[in-house]
Amino acid sequence: MEDPIRALLRARGTVVLDGGLATELERRGADLRDPLWSARVLVEDPSMILEVHRSYFEAGADVAISASYQASFQGLEARGLDTDAAAALMRSSVELADRARLEAPGDGSRRLVAASVGPYGAVLANGAEYTGDYDRTADWLREWHLLRLEVLATSGADLLAVETIPSIVEAEALTEALTRFPEVPAWVSFSCRDGARICDGTPFERAARVATTAPNVVAVGVNCTAPSHVASLVELATAAVDRPVVTYPNRGAFWDPVRRAWTDPPRQDAG
Repeated sequence: MEDPIRALLRARGTVVLDGGLATELERRGADLRDPLWSARVLVEDPSMILEVHRSYFEAGADVAISASYQASFQGLEARGLDTDAAAALMRSSVELADRARLEAPGDGSRRLVAASVGPYGAVLANGAEYTGDYDRTADWLREWHLLRLEVLATSGADLLAVETIPSIVEAEALTEALTRFPEVPAWVSFSCRDGARICDGTPFERAARVATTAPNVVAVGVNCTAPSHVASLVELATAAVDRPVVTYPNRGAFWDPVRRAWTDPPRQDAG
């Protein structure tokens, strides 16, 4: 297995991710008040997703993360897509990012496309991806994730971005599922409640170690986590595992699953 993250790190020292896909889609007028979230745009206006990917590459990103975070067979079936159509839509999310990689000015061969694999809670669309309160076993979650992983692992993406994982049970399920695709590199990124624990309260060091039991997990990190916690979490990950650490941009807002809207934290006036 080739590790595309290590290769970029050797060449550049730091790998720059893209910015928030959904945030930029909303800024451009997309209505994401839908159980499919950004995958709604994948269904209704894929050209907008292409434009956002391309703009992030033009701004200097090394990696585009596909719009498959909330795309699942379960969620797309509710929109009337059968199994084949849902799988084709997931693959199209990677194809859009790959097209943007080549169309944006610069050397497209030095850019990466990561296929997003969101948590089960994202499909529930009730905020459970920030708690991990699924009432599902690791075996059940493994089988649920395998259906989508089988599609995205063969989509042509350079690696899988397994992201916003809130619980150790889901981390164990996904880690086992990833071992079924040993030639496909992946990173695993957790959502965390503070500077030491993932959302279900598990110590972050333990979660990082669980993730890296899969040999093809090439990096671990955090996302959908308050910026004030990230520095300490990076330190913990660096001490716990021998892998590069990935962190995502985050404006520090809070997701309200009832209103289906972001709420910015109170501002603190200087002086």
